[in-house]
Amino acid sequence: MADDVEEVLIVGHSSGAHLAVSILADLIRAGRVPAGAPALGFLSLGQVVPMMSFLPDAYRLRGDLAYLSVQDGITWVDVTAPGDGCAFALCDPVAVSGMQTDESKWPLVISAAFTQSLAPETWKALRWRFFRLHFQYLCAFDRPKDYDYFQITAGPMTLADRFHDRPPSKSRIDVTASKYTSTAP
Repeated sequence: MADDVEEVLIVGHSSGAHLAVSILADLIRAGRVPAGAPALGFLSLGQVVPMMSFLPDAYRLRGDLAYLSVQDGITWVDVTAPGDGCAFALCDPVAVSGMQTDESKWPLVISAAFTQSLAPETWKALRWRFFRLHFQYLCAFDRPKDYDYFQITAGPMTLADRFHDRPPSKSRIDVTASKYTSTAP
């Protein structure tokens, strides 16, 4: 964050997404994201955050989700796909964990749209290979749509610029689904 770069992009895939939530929350709380620093982007891919946040004693993670969701100094885009049987597809990790408030800004939840962004023959070959599909977010697509890992991570635009006017996917799940919503014991 002290280097002369345009953006620092954090990518968390699968269980790495919930680790990134807490690491980013810690960095922001500690003042490690100063004003005037490069843009900070967080891309969560194929996340399984509810697998952890729904646990009774996941107080810290739920608190970190609530905290990160209201931060101005970050852009958080969450990408999943209904075809990924190893992820919580289109589940807003903040909302389903019961941490969404009127002040929540993040994440922007979008679909990788496997059935549209992969050629029919590729989709047919991968459709029942669940573990392989779970890693598709990190691979090239035949017909990329809004989500393209390589354009996002190596392209000329920041995450904020790329998704500035993008609405969330219409089938996003944004209702509390956990009976554990406390952030303190």
